[in-house]
Amino acid sequence: MHRRAFLKLAALGAASVAAPRAWGYEGIFNPCQDGPLPDRLLTHELVAAAWEGLSADQVWDCHVHMIGVGDSDSGIWITPKMHSWLHPIQSIQRYFYQNAACAEHAGQIDGDFRNRLVNLAHDFKPGAKFMLLAFDFHHDTTGHVDHEYSAYYTPDNYAARVARAYPGRFEWIASVHPYRPDAVAVLEAAVANGARAIKWLPPAMGMDPASPKCDEFYAVLARLNIPLLTHGGDELAVHSSEAQALGNPLRLRRALDHGVRVVVAHCATLGTGVDLDKGDNGPLTANFELFARMMDEPHYENLLFGELSALTQINRMGTPLKTLITRTEWHARLVNGSDYPLPGVMPLFSPARFVDENYFDTATAKVLSEIRHYNPILFDFVLKRHLSVDGKKLAPAAFESRRVFGAVPRAISPQPSPSGRGSTLKGIITP
Repeated sequence: MHRRAFLKLAALGAASVAAPRAWGYEGIFNPCQDGPLPDRLLTHELVAAAWEGLSADQVWDCHVHMIGVGDSDSGIWITPKMHSWLHPIQSIQRYFYQNAACAEHAGQIDGDFRNRLVNLAHDFKPGAKFMLLAFDFHHDTTGHVDHEYSAYYTPDNYAARVARAYPGRFEWIASVHPYRPDAVAVLEAAVANGARAIKWLPPAMGMDPASPKCDEFYAVLARLNIPLLTHGGDELAVHSSEAQALGNPLRLRRALDHGVRVVVAHCATLGTGVDLDKGDNGPLTANFELFARMMDEPHYENLLFGELSALTQINRMGTPLKTLITRTEWHARLVNGSDYPLPGVMPLFSPARFVDENYFDTATAKVLSEIRHYNPILFDFVLKRHLSVDGKKLAPAAFESRRVFGAVPRAISPQPSPSGRGSTLKGIITP
């Protein structure tokens, strides 16, 4: 069988298991419509309504992956397992992510991914930006890179370079493993180079947010007022070391208690975790309930935030999403992210399912599906802006993410770190 045909057959089988109810709604493969979004969609009343009440220059999508396969000078690395059918799940994931980003030309995957992002940005109002994510390797407990458990790696310098090339459209977020011997120095360098936050995915990267190994890193983050954007809940999109317990949102108390602003990706809406507030052998509790508990604690009001990416996938659109929409007192502490390229993975989303659940009507679903064929990130944005539960919608503040990520350090000067593992930065934080 031709390799591409085999890829599609395998992907089809995986999708049929993962999202059977999406069949007949959105299809299996991203059609990757060429050209900009047609004017009839760009100027559609639903798109115009999505921008109402928003200042475009405050709209920063805080969760945009900068990935590829390393076929350029990007420095990107992916595990060889993603190219081997001895590891079918990871190979299928790679195929879907490339298809979602319309990056399928052999030898130019990295460039296709970057160019597609640039083109998608043109459909957003001037001033709106995408925040590009770097992604560090998995590290063992001694702080050394462990390629066996690493899924992929996107260097800080590559995310920074792309952001600098398109300053009107992109910002960037660094990724630094806290166990690295040079973690503090690398964090300082990233901040000096314009990083707006730090990105972690604990189950895949192998850091325990509750470990004392993170304390010095947290101290520097707090001093610089640099947010930590970290995954919460179970991880399914990236191969992990099976350490799902590291996604327990209660493990983030240590960072919060150091004064770090923590943004919990996906609002910890998948899986269960031990209720550590009741001890190491506490009962298993939905991760979202643990996240909600911390959101309701007054001493975290100015530190803890929830991030909205992936919440509109068909496996997440139940009670947690409805809770986030109806808990209007939380809206000023929610920030939007798309988790691109995932909105382009066709079986993961179904506008028709939102009609079934009474979030919006069939006419809205039809327009959203059309937008998605051209621009999955705009699709994600417009969809979230039109979700309605009992007459309530997500407030504009949830989409004006710049307020969380826009603070930058100034008057930076080095000073010795307590452990001697490099220096820390001293500066005044201004918005």
